[in-house]
Amino acid sequence: MTQIALTKPRRLTRTGIGHRLWQRLGVAKQRRALARLDDRALDDIGITRAQARTEAARPIWDAPLHWHKCLR
Repeated sequence: MTQIALTKPRRLTRTGIGHRLWQRLGVAKQRRALARLDDRALDDIGITRAQARTEAARPIWDAPLHWHKCLR
């Protein structure tokens, strides 16, 4: 019988539904924090009150495309 030896241990990926839900809840938490920022803090990060309101109103599954790589 042939045996195959792996030289590197297999990397476990966190792709379970629980992990993805936990990450999406983190997105919701960040959006709530964004909604609570005052105008001075929003000016510091370079967005307007309207932009902050729009981002905070997005559902948890609607993350910007460049976040998807980080959320996996």
